[in-house]
Amino acid sequence: MKNMSDTAPPIETLYEGKYLALRREGSWEYVERPHARGAAFIVAVTPERELVLVEQYRVPLHARCIELPAGIIGDEAEFADEGREGAALRELEEETGFRGSHAELLTSGPVGAGLASEILYLFRARGLQRVHAGGGVAGEDITVHLVPLAGIGEWLAAQGRAGVWVEPRVYAGLWFAQQP
Repeated sequence: MKNMSDTAPPIETLYEGKYLALRREGSWEYVERPHARGAAFIVAVTPERELVLVEQYRVPLHARCIELPAGIIGDEAEFADEGREGAALRELEEETGFRGSHAELLTSGPVGAGLASEILYLFRARGLQRVHAGGGVAGEDITVHLVPLAGIGEWLAAQGRAGVWVEPRVYAGLWFAQQP
């Protein structure tokens, strides 16, 4: 594999907002989260064999979307030094009300390699305990869904038919949820 870093053109900042930056490197433009160290996504299955999912309105889509619980790692000053596993467990509890005893890294990789520099870290949360109803932090409007693994395919299809987007990472999470 050729190392492009020896010949890479300089990186130009086209725009930088509070959470996102638009960069240009040569002729390629991409998005970066300048104050983050990636994104944690969580596969959580209750003892009753239900997959924990969240639903929220997503402004870029102008629609609601079914997703795995997730959050940005290190983007807020109070969590700047937080580890990936800690971020995953914190986001799970904030969004869904489930506290996990620990999280194991399942896989990692680029979120959208042609669009963004962000790396995703997919965790499985273990030892779930419901401590509150969930719903997110201030400014978030999250609905928590506990979907039985038996029949989840039809439930997800019904969401799509109802006009709710299903984020494709849900299917990756579902595959991991069905592994031992």
